Amino acid sequence: MTVHSELSVPGIRCAGCIAKIERELAPMPGVRRARVNFTTRRVLVDHDEDLTPEALRKAIEAIGFEAQPLARAGEIERRESRDLLRAVAVAGFASMNIMLLSVSVWSGAGGVTRELFHWLSALIAMPTIAYSGRPFFKSAWSALRRRTNMDVPISIGVILATALSLFETITGGPHAYFDGAVMLLFFLLVGRWLDSVMRDRARSGAEALLRETAPGGMVILPDGAARWLAADAIEPGMRLLVAAGERLAADGVVEEGSSSLDRSLITGESRPEPVAKGGKVLAGTLNLDAPITVRVTAAGEGTTIADIARMMEAAGQGRSRYVRIADRAARLYAPAVHTLAASSFAGWMIAGAGWHESLLIAVAVLIITCPCALGLAVPAAQVVAAGALMRRGILVKDGSALERLSEADVVRFDKTGTLTLGRPVPEDAGRLEGEEAEVALALARASRHPIARALAQALEERGVRAAAVEDLKEVPGIGVAGRWRGQAALLGRPSWIGVEAAQSMLVTAFALGNNPPRVLSFADPVRPDAEAAVAEIRALGLDAAILSGDRPEAVRTVANALGMFATARLTPEDKLAEIERLHRQGHRVLMVGDGLNDGPALAAGHVSIAPASASDVGQTAADLVFLGDSLLPVPAAIRAARRTQNIVRQNFALAVGYNLFAVPLAICGLVTPLIAALAMSGSSLVVVANALRLRRCAR
Repeated sequence: MTVHSELSVPGIRCAGCIAKIERELAPMPGVRRARVNFTTRRVLVDHDEDLTPEALRKAIEAIGFEAQPLARAGEIERRESRDLLRAVAVAGFASMNIMLLSVSVWSGAGGVTRELFHWLSALIAMPTIAYSGRPFFKSAWSALRRRTNMDVPISIGVILATALSLFETITGGPHAYFDGAVMLLFFLLVGRWLDSVMRDRARSGAEALLRETAPGGMVILPDGAARWLAADAIEPGMRLLVAAGERLAADGVVEEGSSSLDRSLITGESRPEPVAKGGKVLAGTLNLDAPITVRVTAAGEGTTIADIARMMEAAGQGRSRYVRIADRAARLYAPAVHTLAASSFAGWMIAGAGWHESLLIAVAVLIITCPCALGLAVPAAQVVAAGALMRRGILVKDGSALERLSEADVVRFDKTGTLTLGRPVPEDAGRLEGEEAEVALALARASRHPIARALAQALEERGVRAAAVEDLKEVPGIGVAGRWRGQAALLGRPSWIGVEAAQSMLVTAFALGNNPPRVLSFADPVRPDAEAAVAEIRALGLDAAILSGDRPEAVRTVANALGMFATARLTPEDKLAEIERLHRQGHRVLMVGDGLNDGPALAAGHVSIAPASASDVGQTAADLVFLGDSLLPVPAAIRAARRTQNIVRQNFALAVGYNLFAVPLAICGLVTPLIAALAMSGSSLVVVANALRLRRCAR
């Protein structure tokens, strides 16, 4: 049996780290699949049952990275964040003081004054480098046990610059580069802190969802007593008493009472939604009007809001083509840089520059070629874009989905539940007035059938109050019966009530006493803004059509309303065959669907999107999930994906252009370690700043 395990690995810093962990874990006996999530710094492994998480943890540590169970992840991340911020503060304070001392040396101070300032700089720099350089030194030492990483040349450069400066100070030399070494650490730490902030922003979307759930709830015990229990102690089957003004701590079904709920956290809709007996309620929603009793169906990690949070956890790093380029560059980086530095040292020695100047140039080469900008080019853009889309109600499950979405040239929609809302809405409930409407509402509330619930919602929205109907009884699949003031009241199938109507699941009938029965029709309305969304998709250059398993007449109605070509009565195999046919023609298909029958097509598409109302299969197969009833998030996601790829290309151009310009200058001896530190850190900050432009990409 295959088991899924996740471990927290705080030391994941760049694409090189990702490639190294995945490459080393993949051939390990018992490992089926290993994947690194850059955003959350976690390693996700599918493995055989006999391979324990502890064995995986030791394997990751053998690769050179500290790993911990997820239970300790939060504590480790908070501790690391505090340590990183302290290191930034110490390095920043020290660099300012050393720079003040260096000004006098640069201004021409000599003799004893210069030596004093060098010693004062050394007294400040040595403990600062030892403290603030720990994140790099620790990572480099761990990497040296197996293979090098990008922190190795950084550490070598800082240590060599510090050692050379200390030698100059002891021997009374004219130059010391404590300011350059400390400045290098400061800017590297700032870049690493910004990287951490971006990951936190994308990760905070899922964590914010979990924070919205109630910390606990009032549980009604079997003996009738009530006791408050923490959310993690609530279990399915328990009964919750939810007062007005409280958030639900678990998913469930209303057993008693009726109220209105603010479901904006889940659906994105600000309008309160009525709920009555039999209605489904979700953790995180806010009870507005009156107390209700809820039978818990899912709690803790099983709730809908926890599922959404887990989907957001998957946002960020993906194995896109651009990431693989960065992986290869990072793997080649360390030996290439070491070779360049050694060649520069040897070349200048042969040219007669002396060991001092030759070593200084080699140190500058090591510092200036740090690949932070290259390593951040893709993840930074993907993480920021995923966070921006999340705020728009679009959950990105895989960073590579943004690249694939930007390449899509064909869109295929399912109909029911995708282009339409997938729930019945009464077209003529207004025919029920006065006492008939009140009795019909009481009957509809007593049924769990979707049509009855839709009728109840429509009547409640009109302000109808339910009548006191007695002897309520539901005949499963048929209808609901009761008595009101001695009269029989029926709501259900037309044939059961004794009236003729079109044989359709979107028709029901109501009868009260001797009054003529009324036939009520229902429709599955098109999603709000569907026509505008399809128009935007076509304006973006994508061909759009419908692939549906529904009846031709129902599909034709929606297709005509949206001006789209449609194919009806398709089986899951038919939809899959159509997607594959388009692929063979060279198209890259965006599949938008929601149901079980869309699962194969969603998985086969070049990229796929599902609404949050989709089935578990649909949400699992899709790369992106959008909240709410509007279809406009689909074109918004396409635009955001295209802009993200433009930023990625710009980031690569910036990173490569920086190295092409800076490395020759360093090799030629035209760059000091201080200037190298400023240039290298500045390139990383430019890439980060460029990626942050995507914060508004979903607008």
